[in-house]
Formats: sequence, structure tokens, C-alpha cells
Amino acid sequence: MGNLIKAEMRKILTTKSWWALLIPAFAFAFLFSLGWGAITNDINDYLGSSDAQELAGLVGIELGALPVGLLSLAHGINIGAFFPVIFGVFALAGEYTKKTITTTFLTAPTRGSALTAKMLTYIGWGALYGVVVVAAASLGTLLTVDDRGLPSAGQWLGVLGAGVLATTLATLFGIGVGAVWNSVTGPTVTLAIWMLVVENVLVFVSFGWFGVRWLGGFLPNGTLNGIVGAIGAEAFGAAGLSVPDQIDKDFQWLMQYTAGAPGAFSWWLSALVFFAWTMVFFLAGWAANQRRDIT
Repeated sequence: MGNLIKAEMRKILTTKSWWALLIPAFAFAFLFSLGWGAITNDINDYLGSSDAQELAGLVGIELGALPVGLLSLAHGINIGAFFPVIFGVFALAGEYTKKTITTTFLTAPTRGSALTAKMLTYIGWGALYGVVVVAAASLGTLLTVDDRGLPSAGQWLGVLGAGVLATTLATLFGIGVGAVWNSVTGPTVTLAIWMLVVENVLVFVSFGWFGVRWLGGFLPNGTLNGIVGAIGAEAFGAAGLSVPDQIDKDFQWLMQYTAGAPGAFSWWLSALVFFAWTMVFFLAGWAANQRRDIT
């Protein structure tokens, strides 16, 4: 297994995809957190004075101490988490495209061992993406958010852990989608359209037209975003196990949307639901590649 993992590392490092996706992941996470940080300092203007005061009272903290930096972190990390999804697509589908899959499977004891080595290798890379994306979002947040709005050390560590978990699962999700599709271009284009456009429109329209608040808590992009975003929503009393009864349900959804996690119930439930989506595609891709022709 050690030799197979080394072989996977060599394959990755001899291609451009790892840094060609890591650089924009850092850049987009930084820019989005920079932009959101710039507009979240004045929480009274951002939420509306009366709503902000009511919210601060319900969660038991002073108005000026609301950790608005969590909103900046969440949006930066969420956009950055899209890139490890695409990186994962290249893991197996890229080998079919480059015609190297034959050598990979023939030189490994079994296809299962080759796929296991690939999974373990990409888990490590997914964690690396998480550290880089969180660092970029943290830098953008520190540059724009006032000291009074910065998260506590505990919240920051929680965001780091959730960010690494999100990008790791995102990478495995991408591997599964690419393995099922057996292509790079198709899933890359489809995932970009679905995760960045279609699903966001569905969630927004379902709330605005039909009053459906929970849809984002079950769809793939919504649950991926909810792993980090729900931490911010929970800090504002809009998600988690103990949501204040006084918070209006529509206002609660608005706060979740502001935190980048509309419909999220909690960060850990978002992680579980997205893990389920990941396993559906990953196991389907695993099964398909046990029988797929490699000649």
C-alpha cells in the first residue's frame, strides 16, 4: 500500500492540476472573505438596527461583540471548497482521459488496492486544500473585519476543523462523481453549473416563492457550505440544537443565508448529509471501476 500511495503522489506532483486549482482556491477564498469582511463591520446597517439589537439580546452578547467575522470566513471557505471538488474529479476520471488507468490497475495487486491508495492520498490533499483555504479566508477577514467582530480563538479553531473536513469530503465527492461519469469535462462543467448557479437559485426561489426553508439543508452544495456556514449561523442563534423561539423563522433563514448556509440545521448535520452524498457517488464510482474495461 505504501508504494501505491507513493505512486499516486508522484502522479499528482508531476501534473499541473494540484497547483492550478490550489492557487485560485486561495485567491477566491481570500477575495470573497475580503469582500464580505468589508460589509459586515457595521452590523446595524447590515441587519437593520432593531433586528441586530434583538438578535444580540437573544444570543446573550453585546451588539458590538457579534462575531461578524464568521460570515466573512464562511463565504470565503465555501467558495474555496469548490476547487477540491474539481481536483477530486481529476483523480480517477483524469487517468481515463490520459489513458494511464491501464497501467495503474495492472501494476497494483487488485483494483481495490489501487482505489484505496488513491482515496488515502486524496484525503491528505483534501486536508491540505482545507488548510490553505482557511488561511486565505482568515487573512481576508483579518484585513477587513474590526477587532470587535473577530471570532474567538475557539470559534476560529472550529472553523479550521470544519473547513478541513469540508474540503476533504469535497475531494472525495469529486472523485466519486468523476469515477461514475468516467470523464473530466462533463462532471467539471456540470458541477460548476449545479453548485454555483442552479442549486443556489433553487434554494432562493423555494424560499421566496414557496416558503420552503429546509431545502439547502439537504442538497449537496448546501450541505457542503453548511459544514462551515452553520458555525456562523449558530453563533447568531439561527441554527443548532437551541434556536431561540423568539427568532422569526423567515429572519432565521435570512441569517442562515447571510452566513452562507441557508437551510442548515447545524454544522455536524450538514457534514453527515454531505458525507451521505459523498458515499453515494464514491461507492457507485468504486463499484463501476471494479468492472470497467481499461483496454
